[in-house]
Amino acid sequence: MEIGVVGKPNVGKSTFFSAATLSRAEIANYPFTTVEANRGVAFVRVPEPAVDLGVEPNPRNSVSIAGYRFVPVEMIDVAGLVPKAHEGRGLGNKFLDDLRQAGALIHIVDASGATDEEGNPLKPGEHDPCDDVRFLEEEIELWFFGIFRRNWEKLARRVQLAGESFERLFQELFAGLGVREAHVKAALRETELDPEKPAQWSDEELFSFARALRRLAKPIVVAANKADVAVAEENIKRLKREFPHARIIPTSAMAELMLKNLAEEGIISYVPGEGSFEVLKPEELSPKQKKALEIIKKNVLERYGSTGVQQAINTAVLDVLGKIVVFPVEDENRYCDGEGNVLPDAFLLDAGATPRDLAYKIHTDIGENFIAAIDARTKRRIASDAPLKHLDIIKIVTKK
Repeated sequence: MEIGVVGKPNVGKSTFFSAATLSRAEIANYPFTTVEANRGVAFVRVPEPAVDLGVEPNPRNSVSIAGYRFVPVEMIDVAGLVPKAHEGRGLGNKFLDDLRQAGALIHIVDASGATDEEGNPLKPGEHDPCDDVRFLEEEIELWFFGIFRRNWEKLARRVQLAGESFERLFQELFAGLGVREAHVKAALRETELDPEKPAQWSDEELFSFARALRRLAKPIVVAANKADVAVAEENIKRLKREFPHARIIPTSAMAELMLKNLAEEGIISYVPGEGSFEVLKPEELSPKQKKALEIIKKNVLERYGSTGVQQAINTAVLDVLGKIVVFPVEDENRYCDGEGNVLPDAFLLDAGATPRDLAYKIHTDIGENFIAAIDARTKRRIASDAPLKHLDIIKIVTKK
């Protein structure tokens, strides 16, 4: 599973990506800084179960900091999108192809309104960020529509003449877009289109289906970036009014990047997602850095409660995609693996995942030799097909 970082050029996408992953994506104040997609690892933040259990964790595939477990998730930062990208304008074709397997998108919007539709700099407030939300959604939906339209005659023929299942066939043909059969069924219910007669769908009906399917297969979280700029606060309120059902998160990617960099140097103490930081070595801060920290504290943390970067990631993974985090162990009494590492691993799973799914996630051999599962907290066996819960600690029992 990948999370895509998207948006028009010059809105802070690469800064957001760098802040989320602490990788060094190229950052500059001009359009199309990012040409090749940047890939990295971001982290979902969840409560550390070791705290309640009174044990000291020894994580291997994740990180434990200040009572939180940070679980890795792949992130991709793609080239900026401009109007008519679905027709190949700018880097449109490459942008869209890079997003094929992204499960959810974080749309970085310049909430200060200081970039035009092409990503060129303006004075703050000169552009309406609501237009950016509409334009990006429409570009992806038109991209979906174009791909479907090119393959529609073949699909319709196989459904209506060969009697194949529309849902199964559609998922097969467009699996490369990250489309699941459940997405197709839900889009059909929403649009009330007849899956047995796709040849009779009009272009308008096909586009409505593409729009519904985009919302399901490529859901979007809006990171209203540059939230520290004076005009951004009112723009963010307007974004929430204009798009009441959208997930809009005030964000300052530059603030997050600075806080993480200073924390990495040991100058401040900062936990990603928190609403405060502590200066540990004030003598090592330059006057410029001190001023920047004052602005971050006043205009970002005190105003919005966090920089928004961690919240955007968590919202995309846990809320929008509905993922859960599960901790497998070999010893349910000491909550450890065979080497004594306490709560060593944390896995992101789909909602509704079962103990057997977890076994296969750990290793194919463990899945194939699965016998049973034990809830490490209650010490009780759980059914192999019982849905796991968020933050479960599970022992997998296998054949010897």
